[in-house]
Amino acid sequence: MYVPPHFREKRLSVLHDLIERSGLATLVTVGPNGLDASHIPMLLDRTVGPLGTLYGHIARANDQWHRPAALPALAIFLGPDAFVTPSWYTTKKLTGKVVPTWDYVAIHAQGQLTFFEDEERLLDLVTKLTQVHEGRREDPWAVSDAPRDFISAHLKGIVGFELSVSKLDGNWKLSQNRPAEDRAGVAEGLRREGGPQEVALAALMKQK
Repeated sequence: MYVPPHFREKRLSVLHDLIERSGLATLVTVGPNGLDASHIPMLLDRTVGPLGTLYGHIARANDQWHRPAALPALAIFLGPDAFVTPSWYTTKKLTGKVVPTWDYVAIHAQGQLTFFEDEERLLDLVTKLTQVHEGRREDPWAVSDAPRDFISAHLKGIVGFELSVSKLDGNWKLSQNRPAEDRAGVAEGLRREGGPQEVALAALMKQK
């Protein structure tokens, strides 16, 4: 991923925070017929490896897992994004030399991917994934709420994976290349005219 220096985010805790908020990622690998991509909820363990390790599962019927024992892979996580109109720039009034753009937050996590089929390990993974997302609810559902034989049957239909992260690239494109007055105009415009995603992007601009 090309990241201009003024957009690069290097703080590991910030990158990990976004990964955990994103939840869903795109897993990309190269197979015999070219590129393969699957959209998968992933779980981050910050304590395994210097940059963390990602875990998830794919359908057993998905050919993406029929690969060598370990292969290079890329997981793409996206944060909030929004169209930026030049009408929000102070520079528009001064010179008119402005064009639209798109602000966004993205992370590319690269590393070695391995797959596993052990039922107990799969059960631990789906339990943890469920706890992360159900834990936000007042009355959370738990894997243990379903009969064990029912869960075991479903586990036979999936394959787990572990992605040991060796490189993390963070692209925080938040109008840092614009004058301070233009950035302030973008943040205000996002808050005033946007929905939840635009408001979240404006909040990130204040932190950068």
